[in-house]
Amino acid sequence: MNQSQSSQSASASAAHDQHDDAAHKKVYWVVGAALLAGTLITVLAREWNFSSVMLTVAVALFVATVKAFLVCGYFMHLLSEKKVVYLTLAATVAFAIGMVGLILWSDKDPISGTRPKTAYVP
Repeated sequence: MNQSQSSQSASASAAHDQHDDAAHKKVYWVVGAALLAGTLITVLAREWNFSSVMLTVAVALFVATVKAFLVCGYFMHLLSEKKVVYLTLAATVAFAIGMVGLILWSDKDPISGTRPKTAYVP
């Protein structure tokens, strides 16, 4: 390989790297905008009147789940990881959903001999 082929190969590689960087930056900007939109939805959702507390919690958890997926998938590069990471993440999500479900299920089941200090005001 002569010097001109070597320099052409190096310049082609540099151009390819710049194209990859531009594509990655575009993805990061789109994901960042989506996270900003999710945060805006979360803030504005406080003003929306949902029919129940469970629906309010469900909407908040859905928005938080989408935002967590975007952060984990793109910023932490988990979309390109192996299946073990996905299984661990899925087990964590299932456990978290189960715990929230238990909390919501036991919400109307107070401990005997106790009473709340304040009343819930929707």
